[in-house]
Amino acid sequence: MERPAWAPRSIDISLPSVSRMYDFYLGGSHNFEVDRVAARKALEFMPGLPKIMQANRAFMRRVVRYAVEEGITQFLDIGSGIPTFGNVHEVAQQAHPGAHVVYVDHDPVAVAHSQAVLEGNDDADVVAADLRKPDGILASPQVERLIDRNRPVALLLVAILHFVEDTDDPYSAVAELRDALAPGSLLVVTHASYDGVPLPQERTEGVVDVYKNIRNPLIMRSRDEIARFFEGCDMVEPGLVPMPKWRPDTASEDEDPYSFSGFAGVGRSA
Repeated sequence: MERPAWAPRSIDISLPSVSRMYDFYLGGSHNFEVDRVAARKALEFMPGLPKIMQANRAFMRRVVRYAVEEGITQFLDIGSGIPTFGNVHEVAQQAHPGAHVVYVDHDPVAVAHSQAVLEGNDDADVVAADLRKPDGILASPQVERLIDRNRPVALLLVAILHFVEDTDDPYSAVAELRDALAPGSLLVVTHASYDGVPLPQERTEGVVDVYKNIRNPLIMRSRDEIARFFEGCDMVEPGLVPMPKWRPDTASEDEDPYSFSGFAGVGRSA
């Protein structure tokens, strides 16, 4: 397999990547054939996956605008993935020039492309780090430079927690990050769930098996399990809901049925 010029030498291009599969679902070009094979297999079970990803991105953009309206101009986006049009820094800095954004991802391709996109942008940066190790994120030079932890921050955990197994204790990681930020910070979460998927659960389990086979387990948590991530926060209206129902710009009834898969919510720390 020929290595594209944009692919860091350090990555194994024979193994599928969750972030590159996500890029493929969104119509991006920074993915390999091995990613496309795995993604197409998942699409056989759930052809509406791209609609879910689009709803996820649309929710993220609404949340960023909401945060700026609430006076929050610092964003810590963990599991940020490969940059696509309308990313957090673009939305935030359009709404508030000078807004600070730090992206965090452990995929070298996502980090490399974020660095290229952010070149010359002194108000945004990227960290190569893992959600499961909050200390490494919080102590990074990029976070120390751009994030003032004495002021509220929007902590974005968008479509990332469902790739963290219970054995890695994602609840403790989220609590550690939340507690390190100033009161009034926002915790933003989207999470996969069997709830809302317009398919029988047995068929959805085919997608779960695809991710399990590529050694990136997809953890489908219940609404109550997802709500646990918000312990210690006051939920922002309308609470923990399907993505199109969180402060929609247009009538949510017009959305594709797949868009209602899983949950999205925003909590404000006390």
